[in-house]
Amino acid sequence: MVYEETAEDTFFRELGDACADLRQAFARHVGMSPQRVQVLVRLRRNGETSHSDLRQALGIDGASVTRLVKEFEAEGFVRRRLDPADNRYTLAALTPAGEQVAADLERSHRAYQERLLTGATAEQQEIVLNVLRRVRANVIELESR
Repeated sequence: MVYEETAEDTFFRELGDACADLRQAFARHVGMSPQRVQVLVRLRRNGETSHSDLRQALGIDGASVTRLVKEFEAEGFVRRRLDPADNRYTLAALTPAGEQVAADLERSHRAYQERLLTGATAEQQEIVLNVLRRVRANVIELESR
């Protein structure tokens, strides 16, 4: 028996494939792992952050967060210190050099996004956003039952 893909199957397969491609594409473009990009950008946006909060926000394990932060510290992009309120936690923050790298990444990311959207009109982008919002609302509704 041959499986025939439905319109819904095609929609969600294409959406999933696009998301998977997007997660990796920019990191490859800048020559960094996606996790390295995420840590730098998160620290730039949130300021000093605990390893625990980075782990939760980025969905990566604690050992990976510690390894990444220590790598950035060795490169001079991040400084670490014990949380004065609770010395069981380590805080990480960008140094001025790390701030510059993260700012450059964000500028590069904006330009990259613009290139990705070449040929997609504002109207088409709005249609896609509306569909995604509807799907997310439906997910929330179905999960609350």
